[in-house]
Amino acid sequence: MRNHHIIRLSLAVLLCSSPLRAVDILGGAEARIQRYRTGELVLRLTDSSGRPLPAGTRVRIEQTRHSFLFGSDIFALGKCKTPADNAAYEKAFADLMNYATLPFYWWTYERVEGQPDYESTEKIVQWCRQHNVQTKGHPLAWNYFDPTWLPRDPEQAMRAQMDRVRTCAARFRDKVDIWDVVNEATEFDREETRKNSPVLTEAIRRMGVPEYIRSAFRAAREANPKATLLINDYRTGADYADQVISKLTDDAGRPLYDVIGIQSHQHRGAWPVEKIWEVCERFAQFGKPLHFTETTFLSGKLGWELKRENPDFTWQSTPEGERRQAEDVVRFYTVLFSHPAVEAITWWDLTDQGAWQGAPCGLLREDMTPKPSYEALKRLIKDKWWTRT
Repeated sequence: MRNHHIIRLSLAVLLCSSPLRAVDILGGAEARIQRYRTGELVLRLTDSSGRPLPAGTRVRIEQTRHSFLFGSDIFALGKCKTPADNAAYEKAFADLMNYATLPFYWWTYERVEGQPDYESTEKIVQWCRQHNVQTKGHPLAWNYFDPTWLPRDPEQAMRAQMDRVRTCAARFRDKVDIWDVVNEATEFDREETRKNSPVLTEAIRRMGVPEYIRSAFRAAREANPKATLLINDYRTGADYADQVISKLTDDAGRPLYDVIGIQSHQHRGAWPVEKIWEVCERFAQFGKPLHFTETTFLSGKLGWELKRENPDFTWQSTPEGERRQAEDVVRFYTVLFSHPAVEAITWWDLTDQGAWQGAPCGLLREDMTPKPSYEALKRLIKDKWWTRT
């Protein structure tokens, strides 16, 4: 199977516009994958002198890479508990993924003003290049925490934020050329953000969300004109599409973004197939590629922030949960891979070690052994959706 380098997003309009049932979506997935993810080649096989090979020569052809981006955050690289765990992490990542999300959380990335942690990023970039893994930075602008040194004046803080966008995008040009520019901006004034990020939250309130988002995208584009820029959010409803995505344009009405980023943390349980398809269709109408930027299925007790609500709670992976997670992974990836607008899926996190919220959300267990979900995903990416002939 050979991926098209370019997916014609206009093909999305050829799909049935009326709501589809899960059985129809799943039943038609293989045909759509064949249609949108494969192409035909004509090979002329010659010897070193350019002469055609003799009839009957046995030839083995094998795919070497997907153009579709199958990824994970790579936050645990070199940070696992033991050297053996680090080696297992690297092998599991390189064997499965061709796409990595690198951390750029401002409050930890630049703990001291003027001293961002460029060195750690350079090491990750080098590892990714050695393993043929595409890189993405996450995020350039997010008011989840204020850096401790940030000026207390909101206008000065916003200038520092935009300078930060420009500096990072320019500093890693040709190394990190895909960016989550603005993260979760539409609900910037939640109680949690007001508490942890009072200065940036007030700065966004004064500027207004639309202008804040547009300013960040202009700054990133100015610093790296060839970058692929994402707007990233967990909101997936029609109100977000109408109120935010449709308005993220320049003065001429052209989109400032290149890709729409969709978070899909599913701690409470897997989305129904109909919802997966509905979300794809809703955002495909804007004519831009879709990246599912943060995907999570649990292999233990379902819930949201269980560890935070009860610090003594032991959130473990279970055999039953692992079977459920594997089924959820296969269904979710199959539907998304079959939709012509989707170009990337990023898993969050690869391993249960140090996973977000302490949840059993990894494709690898705490001891770095692969869960059934890892093996199932590998069978899809490197076998079922992989050409060997």
